[in-house]
Amino acid sequence: MSKSTNLVLLIDDEPKIRRFLRAGFELHGGFTVQEAENAAEGLRTATFNAPDLIILDLALPDRRGSEVLELIRSWSNVPIIVLSVEANEEEKVRLLELGADDYVVKPFGIAELIARSHAALRRYFKSADENPVVTAGPLSIDLVNRTVLLNNAQIKLTRKQYRLLHVLATHVGLVVTHDKLLEEIWTGNVRKNIQYLRILVRDLRQIIEADPNHPRLLVTESGVGYRLQSRFEDVSIG
Repeated sequence: MSKSTNLVLLIDDEPKIRRFLRAGFELHGGFTVQEAENAAEGLRTATFNAPDLIILDLALPDRRGSEVLELIRSWSNVPIIVLSVEANEEEKVRLLELGADDYVVKPFGIAELIARSHAALRRYFKSADENPVVTAGPLSIDLVNRTVLLNNAQIKLTRKQYRLLHVLATHVGLVVTHDKLLEEIWTGNVRKNIQYLRILVRDLRQIIEADPNHPRLLVTESGVGYRLQSRFEDVSIG
């Protein structure tokens, strides 16, 4: 389980943004905060202070944020959420494939960022949790016994439906890219056909969503992938 007080490292060159983030994380998130105003300071702090979470701005004065992400990923699995003014879908996918746990596009609300941060930490500390059951709203997924409960009643899924839900559940609260899902669920040439994934998502929503046309559990990250919401109040993009 996560610690009662987690250390978050804010790497951003804008003092106003750092003050805004510090206030939000300390007052509403229950975090201890450290700051770095450039890539060099951020890398040094990440190396010696071992934060539990890193909020990384991509527009740094001395080095590209994507390079900082790659460097940290070469030696650490610490959750990293990137901040960017870019809403380009290809860039989002590239960052996730480089190892970002999530992304938030500026401008953003602090409640959204904190919700994403808690989701990333739940994923990170999950291996220390002896409970193999993942809860997402009214869904309960037992990853060991491969059973799924919806509103405390067991539901039956096909092999591929369960595989999709399993992959999303192991990243609950975080976005999983289309390519990652296709790789995990299919093999061969089918892996490259995103239409199969869309059909599978549609069929799974028919089973688990109260209103499949307005999904609240299995949500779309437009042009990027899908996210299994850990709780309904989590905020999603797209």
